[in-house]
Amino acid sequence: MEEFLQHNIDEEIRIIAINPGSTTTKIAVYQNMNPVYLKTIRHSIEELKEFESIIDQLAYRKQIICKELRDADIKLDLVRAVVGRGGLVKPIESGVYEVNEAMIRDLTNSPLGEHASNLGGLIASDMAETLPNARAFIADPVVVDELSDIARVSGHPAFRRISIFHALNQKAVARQHAKSILKHYEDLNLIVIHLGGGITVGAHQKGKVIDVNNGLDGEGPFSPERSGTLPVGQLVSMCFSGNYTKSKIKKMIKGEGGLVAYLGTNSAYEIEQKAAAGDDKAMFYYEAMAYQVSKQIGSMCPVLKGNVDGIIITGGIAHSKFFVNMVIERVYRIAPVHVYPGEDEMKALVSNGLMALKGEIKIKIYDK
Repeated sequence: MEEFLQHNIDEEIRIIAINPGSTTTKIAVYQNMNPVYLKTIRHSIEELKEFESIIDQLAYRKQIICKELRDADIKLDLVRAVVGRGGLVKPIESGVYEVNEAMIRDLTNSPLGEHASNLGGLIASDMAETLPNARAFIADPVVVDELSDIARVSGHPAFRRISIFHALNQKAVARQHAKSILKHYEDLNLIVIHLGGGITVGAHQKGKVIDVNNGLDGEGPFSPERSGTLPVGQLVSMCFSGNYTKSKIKKMIKGEGGLVAYLGTNSAYEIEQKAAAGDDKAMFYYEAMAYQVSKQIGSMCPVLKGNVDGIIITGGIAHSKFFVNMVIERVYRIAPVHVYPGEDEMKALVSNGLMALKGEIKIKIYDK
């Protein structure tokens, strides 16, 4: 259900943010940083079955977005930017990118595979073309890659570590924290932890994430639905046992791993309630997840040569004081810990778009 949050505000810079998910499309309209309109459109499985691929959903999703905005009487001629959730383009450095032909090509035929977020930049581009004064952008997609060369070394030349993580939220919260202590993000060394369905832990050195676990493939700590880094010898034996297909193994690693595998649910809240009620098994694996998150945080300390200005915990599970405290008690000696629960991707997209339009950050060119 739509919600109007501001009325009769000065008409300055109006921005639309678009965040396509597998079964939802989130849209937001902001006047500067003031939310005017928010909407989450839900798509049934039956509706989406009509489309062979995610890219085939482009016209369908754009049409629904435009109808919702018209029905809400949003004045589109005032829009100066449409910012889409960045998709699986080629690895790029952090920042705001104007959607161009090269990006449209790679969003349409992604080098890393299909994902609903690929539609974000495409919808933004299509919408901006129909508006008199609007530009189309993406900001900090999951493929942001600022790894140091040494962080790419896997241990064998046939393998190379890659950067896929919660870049948008990690970067936004890091900047928010820096501002709260009257510092510049580019002057700080931070370890940022995103706690969600997947968990990523990044070493932010002077504005760049020089090391981070691959959250898409489940590297690092196990999470509500990812297995994390598994014992490689046992994994190889399983792959060649003849008892599992490739798709089943991949499901075990991402989707049916972690808390789902151990406890049958990906709801951290549900598990915490069971633990509080005396369920020893729930308590054990909930603490094990906190233990692994803490180990990952610790591994980022030497990456920053021990010079850590702060540890930032964010994401949905950061709402759990119980879980966060289990992490804090293991890592607080490294650096002060700051907790920013939840994630506001729409606000982060708008903030990036506004900074770009105001010239506070440079708009980058995707030329892969």
